[in-house]
Amino acid sequence: MVSSKDVAKLAGVSQATVSRVLNTPELVKKPTLEKVQRAINDLNYIPNAQARSLVQNKSRTIALLSGPLHNPFFVDTTTAIVNYASQMDYRIQVQFVNDLKLNDAYTIALEHKVDGIILSCILKDDPIFEKLKRMNVPFITYNRKHQHNEFFVEIDNYEAGYLSAKHMIDQGHKLIAWIGGPQNFSTFHHRFEGFSQALKDHEIMLDEKYIFNTDTTSADISASFYKLMKRDNPPTAICAGSDSLALNTIDSAIRIGLVIPKDISIIGIDNVDLSSHGSIQLTTVGSVSGKNLGYLAIEKLIDMIENKNNGCVKITEPVKIFPRSTTSKYKTNF
Repeated sequence: MVSSKDVAKLAGVSQATVSRVLNTPELVKKPTLEKVQRAINDLNYIPNAQARSLVQNKSRTIALLSGPLHNPFFVDTTTAIVNYASQMDYRIQVQFVNDLKLNDAYTIALEHKVDGIILSCILKDDPIFEKLKRMNVPFITYNRKHQHNEFFVEIDNYEAGYLSAKHMIDQGHKLIAWIGGPQNFSTFHHRFEGFSQALKDHEIMLDEKYIFNTDTTSADISASFYKLMKRDNPPTAICAGSDSLALNTIDSAIRIGLVIPKDISIIGIDNVDLSSHGSIQLTTVGSVSGKNLGYLAIEKLIDMIENKNNGCVKITEPVKIFPRSTTSKYKTNF
């Protein structure tokens, strides 16, 4: 097996110089750098990652605690995070977390040596936040944030909820239902607050019979939808707390023979890649810039790691409506 000693011998330099080329190439003179790189290529030398991490006091590993992959938002963001980290020569240690087993996920992530932690599963009042702040490991949350309002990347969730309701109101709907998620998630909490405020501003009563905060499983979403449609006056429009919830709601509607948007209008929030698919065309609310939150978060986290940047990241992306085919104007002859 080829070693750094063999590379040093072929290049005519010391092992210390080979180490500098591998770990701090910007400090090595160009002729020496090129000579060592030629020797590495000629010998097909593969540096030992563990040895390099000991020298650098870095593992070049980042722990990612993501939401479940049945939600397309986490498919999009996990892909972006892994791809960017790979470009920057970092490995991602991924856990797809069930919110009922958060403590287990935190324990697994923290017991391994990592250079940073990126997570989307934090609760509003999660005690893990203070523990993360006390650790000497950079971290950032995305999509969700802690009530301390620090170290996060998100969209403007309040405005997203407001715009989703206003879009339905502007289309002439007055019986507007909400299907959201747990209120101890900042994302759903703030989106519901925005939704509620829009109804209030337009003098539409917020009726609890039309409000369902689900556990985000397909079964609970379907059960909530069917309860809504059995009301004496079923809603003509549904604002879903995320695109994943909206897509599940659409599926439930189709299963009972409803035509969208002729029979009922449905809007989501997030603008995931799947929402613009030709066969779906989900009306939704998403970031004005179109930037992937996972990409923004991992970019900031690696900057914190590389540059020892201890500044508190606080990013809230502005949002807008993406009008597509799942909403339409209310017609009295539905």
